[in-house]
Amino acid sequence: MSAMFSLQLPLPSMKTRLSPSISFKQVPSILNSQSFSSSRKHSSQILPSSLSIPKSSLVITSSATKALIEEVNEGNERITDAKVQTEEWGLRTGLKLESIPKHVAVIMDGNARWARQRGLPPTSGHEAGLRSLREIVDSCCKLGIRVLTVFAFSTDNWVRPQMEVGFLMRLFERGLEDELENFMRKNIQVSVIGDSSKLPISLRKLIAKATETTKNNTRLQLIVAVSYSGRYDLVQACQSISQKVKDGKIELEDIDETLINQELETSCTKYPYPDLLIRTSGELRISNFMLWQLAYTELLFVESLWPDFGESEFLEALHSFQQRQRRYGGRNS
Repeated sequence: MSAMFSLQLPLPSMKTRLSPSISFKQVPSILNSQSFSSSRKHSSQILPSSLSIPKSSLVITSSATKALIEEVNEGNERITDAKVQTEEWGLRTGLKLESIPKHVAVIMDGNARWARQRGLPPTSGHEAGLRSLREIVDSCCKLGIRVLTVFAFSTDNWVRPQMEVGFLMRLFERGLEDELENFMRKNIQVSVIGDSSKLPISLRKLIAKATETTKNNTRLQLIVAVSYSGRYDLVQACQSISQKVKDGKIELEDIDETLINQELETSCTKYPYPDLLIRTSGELRISNFMLWQLAYTELLFVESLWPDFGESEFLEALHSFQQRQRRYGGRNS
């Protein structure tokens, strides 16, 4: 005899809805399973997918259904915990949560100088820089920042010594592999932009695995720019649009800012335009990074070398951002 289950629901209705981030992709397979199909013949209605069912209202003997309910409850608890953590951090840091930037971009500069000042090889600086990145990612999660884009490796960096480039590729691969479980636990989505054709095959495979594994995570999107060039990003967008015009898919009159934005590599995110750009190490330039996307971004240049840039420095940057007025070409009355 197949497994049976019964649902004891409080009537007449339940208004609590599931969080939109909770996936119901498992529902079709469960509904079509043998155990559920057998018992469904005795049910007069099918529950809507938007219905949230308290644990106390269920008597479950189907293991598949029990697993689904547990997943939903765990997802709801995770979202609630994240919201509470963000509110607590806003109070503790004095930041206004309504003015927290949705998208922060960072040019992580100064690793080699940090190492040289300490008599260490450049590789030690890059290792220390990875630790700083972990700390800033955690801060973004706690503050409710939706997107963090980091400039990890420019197309112009390929001219560096081969030993250093090779180490950076291995460091990126190792860091991505080591952090994948952490990304899943903290609900972080990973995206990688840039010209991947020059990257090692093993790294490309790992990037594909990480992006696929984390694609449904919603707390923070971490965009890593590797072998990236703002100029090339614009060039490839123009090439793609030109090809569509040539193929008759679009007309010249269809080309506008929205279309160009859709062809840029940052189309991978809901928030393609950074609100704040931070560059460390005291350099006062953007170095071919997100040339289109930074048109109205607030720029902040700090003296700290990237390995010295931690949570406290990041909070100072956010306080500076919140003191600015963003007019986008207009004028406050």
